[in-house]
Amino acid sequence: MSRFDNLIAGQWTAGKSYAPNLNPSDLSDVIGEYAQGDASDVEAAVAAATAAFPAWSTSGIQARSDVLDKIGSEILARKEELGDLLAREEGKTRAEGIGEVARAGQIFKFFAGECLRLAGESLPSVRPGIGVEITREPIGVVGLITPWNFPIAIPAWKIAPALAFGNCVVLKPADMVPGSAWALADIIQRSGIPVGVFNLVMGRGRVIGEALVQHPGIAAISFTGSVGVGRGIAAACVASGKKVQLEMGGKNPQVVLDDADLAQAVELSAQSCFYSTGQRCTASSRLIVTDKIYPAFVEALQARMAKIKVGDARAAGTDIGPVVSQAQLEQDLSYVEIAKAEGAVLASGGGRVACHTGSGKQGFFMQPALLVDTEAGMRINREEVFGPVASVIRVSGYEEALAVANDTEFGLSAGIATTSLKYATHFKRHSQAGMVMVNLPTAGVDYHVPFGGRKGSSYGPREQGRYAQEFYTTVKTAYTLA
Repeated sequence: MSRFDNLIAGQWTAGKSYAPNLNPSDLSDVIGEYAQGDASDVEAAVAAATAAFPAWSTSGIQARSDVLDKIGSEILARKEELGDLLAREEGKTRAEGIGEVARAGQIFKFFAGECLRLAGESLPSVRPGIGVEITREPIGVVGLITPWNFPIAIPAWKIAPALAFGNCVVLKPADMVPGSAWALADIIQRSGIPVGVFNLVMGRGRVIGEALVQHPGIAAISFTGSVGVGRGIAAACVASGKKVQLEMGGKNPQVVLDDADLAQAVELSAQSCFYSTGQRCTASSRLIVTDKIYPAFVEALQARMAKIKVGDARAAGTDIGPVVSQAQLEQDLSYVEIAKAEGAVLASGGGRVACHTGSGKQGFFMQPALLVDTEAGMRINREEVFGPVASVIRVSGYEEALAVANDTEFGLSAGIATTSLKYATHFKRHSQAGMVMVNLPTAGVDYHVPFGGRKGSSYGPREQGRYAQEFYTTVKTAYTLA
């Protein structure tokens, strides 16, 4: 059994213990044993990053650009290998895994360019003979805490801008999917990056994450994960004066109006709700459908769902892989029962199934669930499930659809299916979400534009694109007497 260590101060460092990384498509398949660090490992990693920060933060922008470009090039060259690993440990299909790895490589390439594009301002002072310069500088040692659902893309979109703008990094990946993060760390380690600039500490969130948040040497925390944990991190960071960036939950609406193209609306809804096993923070889980199209939409979506093949994430012909873990599967199934108890009708799926390949493999497979005749106040429409479970809410028209779409504590992504320019334009302006999709799935975003939400979904500056500089840099204003 292969063992995989933490990366601290440029050295692979043995863990205090090791935990198996299981394949959710085949529970007999152990990918490897990965180090479980503790607070002393965090202490060592922060010390190494602190020591490396003065030189890295003032290094030439071309040197930083070259390192990031080299990282991106290796990721892209190995996308099929790494995509297979991702599918094996997380459970999204191999095609989706390869796509995610490609995105990670593109992110590093993009921020290799951003190293060279960091701009400032030169302004005249209101006082004669004085010049003003406004520049951006790195903030220091950054703690990055990443989730299990995008085990290489989300680490990439945090690591790349942090390094591009001259910060040093301690990464704590999700405990359930350490393999992709370890592979990324190995690529970064071999890129020529100076010792201590990047560190990887794997282990339990309540141990490693807590140590990062509480450490006085950490200047900022970027976290993607659950609402409860995120709010706790925010409170701790505010108390200690750390900069904080949070991406948390979603209860994303997909509105379907009477005038929508039915086939298009069904396909984008199926993609948004069920692909990647519904384990995307941008996935639609509330389908808000107007009266006239409601019966035809539900019937057509049921037919589309009947074609979805659930099985081994790495097998040809699989549309949807397993849920990531037993606990997540139990949560998904429990929400189906809760919805039924509240009066919802289970129109399709909703149970545990065997692998479609007939291999006999034991995994966390679930048939996507469609719940109809639901009300906006039901728990299924208020709480994030994070699985292949969608509910349908029937509304009278656009105005009610918009009101229901906005009636949530979250505000990450929202979609509308319509052929009306009037309604599309109005929805883009009045949807209380950070990202709005018109006749597109709510899940699926680009790497060069900002990512983030409103209300309970996000806190702090946006991630990705040039907007990432708002979190990973601090602004300095300098005055000079001519």
